[in-house]
Amino acid sequence: MIFNHELSPSQERNLEKLLQARVLDRTGLILDIFAQRARSFEGKLQVELAQLQPLSTRLVRGWTHLERQKGGIGLRGPGETQLETDRRLLANRIKQIHKRLEKVRSQRAQGRRARARAEVPAVSLVGYTNAGKSTLFNRLCDAGVYAADQLFAPLDPTLRRLELPGFGPVVLADTVGFVRQLPHELVAAFRSTLEETLEADLLLHVVDAHDPERQTRIEQVNEVLNAIGAGEVAQILVYNKSDLSAEPPHLVRDSEGRITRLWCSAVTGAGIGLLQQALGEFFLSDQVHGWLQLPASAGRLRAAIYRTGEVLQDIPDDVGGWWLEVRISARELETLYRGEGLDCVLRPDREPLRVAGAAQAP
Repeated sequence: MIFNHELSPSQERNLEKLLQARVLDRTGLILDIFAQRARSFEGKLQVELAQLQPLSTRLVRGWTHLERQKGGIGLRGPGETQLETDRRLLANRIKQIHKRLEKVRSQRAQGRRARARAEVPAVSLVGYTNAGKSTLFNRLCDAGVYAADQLFAPLDPTLRRLELPGFGPVVLADTVGFVRQLPHELVAAFRSTLEETLEADLLLHVVDAHDPERQTRIEQVNEVLNAIGAGEVAQILVYNKSDLSAEPPHLVRDSEGRITRLWCSAVTGAGIGLLQQALGEFFLSDQVHGWLQLPASAGRLRAAIYRTGEVLQDIPDDVGGWWLEVRISARELETLYRGEGLDCVLRPDREPLRVAGAAQAP
C-alpha cells in the first residue's frame, strides 16, 4: 500500500498491522526509486544516508520476538539491548557516510575553484523530473548520458564542456530532477549534487511544454530552488518537447531585450540553435569593450587582465604604465580592481574606461 503523504513510524506500524501488507509513504517510494537509479559512489552514499537517517526512529519494537529477561533492578532484556546496539551501529554508519561525502564535496569544490581560476562560466540544467533535461544535455554536448522516460532517470550530476559560438567554453551540468513536496531530509542528503546548481552562473530551467500542469511544475521547481538557496541565480525558461505541443521553436524577450523564454525540442533538434544563441547572448551581455590606463605599479593587475579577458592593444604610456584596449566581463573587471584596491569607472556609453584619478587618454 503506497501513500502519497509522509507517514510517522507509528502510523506505518499501525497500518501494516491493520492491512497485513507492506506500507510505503511518499518519502520511502522516492528513496526506493533513487536507490535503483544511483550508479556512482557518491550517489549510492547519498541514497544510503537518506535511508538511514529516518530508520533509527523505526527500530522501536523491532525485536519483540526476543525473550525479555526477568529479574532484578537494572536488568534489560535482549530486545532492549539489541535496539541500543542497532542505534549505535546506525549512528556510526551515518557518521562514516558524512565523512566520505565531505571528502567528495571537497573534491567537487576543488574542481569548481579550478574552473573559476580558468574563468569558465557554469550552466546548470534544472527542472521537474522527466522534463527532458538529460536528452537536452546529450543534444548539446553529445555526452551519452542515460536518458529514459522515467522519474529520476539520471541521479548523479554530469559535467561537460560546451563551446558557444562567439564566446568560448562553458561548463554544462546535468542535475537530478526535482519533484513536488520533496522531503527536507532528501534535500539535505542530496545537497552536494545540488551544489552545482548553487554555484552556476545561469540556470536553464527545462519545462515539459506538453505537460498541461507545466505552470504548476515551474512554481514547484522554484520552491525547491529557494529551499536550497539558488532562488537568486539567473534563469532562462526552456520549454522542451515543442514537437509535441502547438508552439513552434521561438524566443521571447523582456522589455530590456534579454531572452527569458524559448521553445525547442531536444529529440528532433529543432530550436537548439536558438538555445545556443540565448546562452551566447547571456554571457556576451556582460562583456565590455574599451580602454584601461594602468600605472607602472599595476603589473599584477595587468597580468590578471591578460588571463581573464581579451587584450586587443597594449600601448606603453609616457610614465611607465600601459594603455590596454580590452574586451572583458564587467563583473570580472570590477573584481580584479577591487582585489588591487583600485577603482574602475565603467562609462554607461562604453567610452574608454579609466581608473579613477588617472590621466586622460592621449
